[in-house]
Amino acid sequence: MTETTDEVEELRRKVAKLEKINAKLISRVERSYDQQPNAYALFETAIALDNQVRRRTQEVQQALRSIERVNEDLRRAKEQAEAANLLKSSVLTSISHDLLQPLNAARLALSTLGSFEMGREQTGLIDQADRSLATLEELLRTLLDLSKLDAGVMTPDWRAFPIDDLVGSLVKEHAQGAAKRGLKLRHFGAGRWVTSDPLLLRRVVQNLIANGLRYTRRGGVLVGGRARAGRWTVEVWDTGPGIPEERRDAIFQEFQRGEAGEHGGQGFGLGLAIVRRLALALEHPIGLMSTVGKGSMFSVCLPLAEQPRDEPQPRPAETSLAARGPLRDARILVIENDAAVLAAMSALLTRWGCEVAVASSGDEAAEIAEARAPQAIIADLHLDHFERGATAVAKVRRAVGAATPAMLVTADHSDTAAREAEEAEMALLRKPVRPAELRSLLSYLLSQPGA
Repeated sequence: MTETTDEVEELRRKVAKLEKINAKLISRVERSYDQQPNAYALFETAIALDNQVRRRTQEVQQALRSIERVNEDLRRAKEQAEAANLLKSSVLTSISHDLLQPLNAARLALSTLGSFEMGREQTGLIDQADRSLATLEELLRTLLDLSKLDAGVMTPDWRAFPIDDLVGSLVKEHAQGAAKRGLKLRHFGAGRWVTSDPLLLRRVVQNLIANGLRYTRRGGVLVGGRARAGRWTVEVWDTGPGIPEERRDAIFQEFQRGEAGEHGGQGFGLGLAIVRRLALALEHPIGLMSTVGKGSMFSVCLPLAEQPRDEPQPRPAETSLAARGPLRDARILVIENDAAVLAAMSALLTRWGCEVAVASSGDEAAEIAEARAPQAIIADLHLDHFERGATAVAKVRRAVGAATPAMLVTADHSDTAAREAEEAEMALLRKPVRPAELRSLLSYLLSQPGA
């Protein structure tokens, strides 16, 4: 009986132990079952995220490919724009040359004609024709400048320089014309240096002075300036009719003209349009103050620059024709491919007493020079078969074995032409050629060593 009781107790303990183990197993299974939905949810979430990542990656790749296509389109557009600008520059240069060539020939021929003995009536007709040609030249240059600005091929060449030299030379150029009309033209210098493009700024101030003189009947024009906040303002005051408030914006548009002075002529209404365009290109603000019946003041504001202290900047001395010597019997070689210009140039030089030889190419000029070396050379920039005037002059210099003084004559007013002349050690003369400038420069060349 005792053994049976002990066995029953042992069985109960085992059953209890088994129940505990079973409970633990059930509990573990239940916990595992409870956690299964979370794991599955995480799995589903991972799959969803992976799909989203794939979609986003595809979208990013598509966006990158789209950006690459846009960049390629922009690159091609930039190349096309640059090519178009180069073409515009080339076309404008060609137009300048083609339009100014006959004008150059006409003015040279007219100057030659004016050197003959004539009566007052004939002389008056020649003067009238010369003024008409000068007016045509001004119109052509103005239209070409507007075209270059619109084409974006006119870029500033920034440098520091004394503003008084620029303004003073312009005042000197206009002084004789102002005096003939009984007008005073004065300039008050201040010894300041500024930063700008001297050539473009010169056109701005030149047009402002010419505009002031054109619309002034009595009194005159005063050119001065003042410094303020690190900038220098060039001011052009006139005693003209003044500009009404409602007209002050319009006068800066093309072909807008005011009431000109008695002898000033109305012009073309392009001067102030050029001023506005050039000022925008230079980032120089233009100002205007005016009182009807009393006059106007136009101004252009530009940055001040420090004057160099290490090297003095002497003003270039103007050499008179008498000091430079006569042209008689000077041996001049003219290299020009335009028959009309060549004939007019030869006739003018011959009237001055020069011994003239002519050629249309560098090879022809070299042959002529070998037979009789010239004392000076006058060469056009653009010759036939794409030959450059500087190249033709180099052939002549090699033929004679000397650096013969030479000038490059061109209708191209770009910096490229100026650099080409400088690199070839040649003087530069712009077309249409003014006979006085030609004679002055030629006399100077003949006074140089090697002439």
